[in-house]
Amino acid sequence: MVRIFFWLALVITLISIWSSLLMSSITLGGAVHFWLEHSRKIVDIVPLKRYPLITIVVPAHNEAVVIAQTTQAILELNYPADKVELLIFADNCNDQTAQRARTVLQLPKYKYEKRKAKVIERHGSGGKAGVLNDALKMAHGEYIGVYDADAMPEKNALYFLVRKILENPTRYVAAFGRNKTRNAEQNFLTKCINQEIVVTQRIQHCAIWHLFKIGRIPGTNFIIQSKYVRSIGGWANGALTEDTDISFKIMQSGKLIALAYNSEAFQQEPERLHDYYYQRLRWAKGNYQVVLKNFKYLFRKSNWRVKLETFYYSCTFFWFNAAIVLSDAIFLANVGFWIVHLFNPQVMIPFTFGESNILIAQLLLFNWLLMIILYILQITIAAATQFGQATNKQIWLALASYFTYSQLFIIVSIHAVISVALDRLLRRDGTKWVKTKRFAD
Repeated sequence: MVRIFFWLALVITLISIWSSLLMSSITLGGAVHFWLEHSRKIVDIVPLKRYPLITIVVPAHNEAVVIAQTTQAILELNYPADKVELLIFADNCNDQTAQRARTVLQLPKYKYEKRKAKVIERHGSGGKAGVLNDALKMAHGEYIGVYDADAMPEKNALYFLVRKILENPTRYVAAFGRNKTRNAEQNFLTKCINQEIVVTQRIQHCAIWHLFKIGRIPGTNFIIQSKYVRSIGGWANGALTEDTDISFKIMQSGKLIALAYNSEAFQQEPERLHDYYYQRLRWAKGNYQVVLKNFKYLFRKSNWRVKLETFYYSCTFFWFNAAIVLSDAIFLANVGFWIVHLFNPQVMIPFTFGESNILIAQLLLFNWLLMIILYILQITIAAATQFGQATNKQIWLALASYFTYSQLFIIVSIHAVISVALDRLLRRDGTKWVKTKRFAD
């Protein structure tokens, strides 16, 4: 009986790993096809058929270090001044966030007589979602654009978002762009984060949009139809990942979140391991919460994109993580029993095919090599689609990050699962999170 259990665990682990590799290969193939198709297109800045009024919201909680640069970047956007309403929310701040934002607005160089811009000192609850809901009540724009306090949009970022959404304004209720790391060269951690973001933005997002017309609202650099947000009751107050939550709601309604791949914003990433860990823990917990909330749609009548996205998140955060943990456990168990077997030949190695562990060792080694090759291939192809990223040192960095940085995701995921489970069992507030520390550029 015990032997059957070991054998089933081994088979399930191998099938899970192969499924993960297959899903990653499909995603990579879709991204390659996307970039081959779009590399032939010349993108020009041409006048739009119309310029809808955009209310840009900047939620800022103790962001004095970065708020001035972000405010300046938004004021310099290539979009008609009278078609932008800027709302900067200093949310429960105890630093100079509001004062520094106002200082930029008062500079003679940035006088925009036709542009409405104000700083609101907020003392409310609900976190970022609460800020966005307050902004929704004040917004006059046809669309709401969101930029985090550390996200500096490129000059044409808003132009490309609007241009994309106007291609099909009835079906596209939102459009999102790409985010790039502005402090990528700071240290080993930020270099690894930069590689992860390049792969996420240039491979995953492009592939799932190209293959399935599935878009995901990021935390920053997106616009969404104000009327639509009001129709669904706004953002989920207190949600750890309000962007993922509203993405599922949009898909469930049959509308689309369009990818504007030319729209770029430069955001600051954590420079310390502690800040990185708790930022990703918050993201993982938020994604788990959204998956659990939408898991029922896998078995009910619902939009097929919701089913596919729920399946994808479930595989990524639950099934495949469990497979990796199981494979590590199998490897460590076999090593441990093999050492004992050297001293006591009667002790058998548990995870084997037949009487020998040679075949399982070969299979695990083959899977391991495939994962490394696919990991490096994703990074290499993603870097090749972005100017200045494809260098020889990126390959060595990818190899180093596979054995260090990428393994943190497993630890974060396990921590997040345990935390979400305890939140539910103990009925404790699971919406509290540690703010990511900012650094002066």
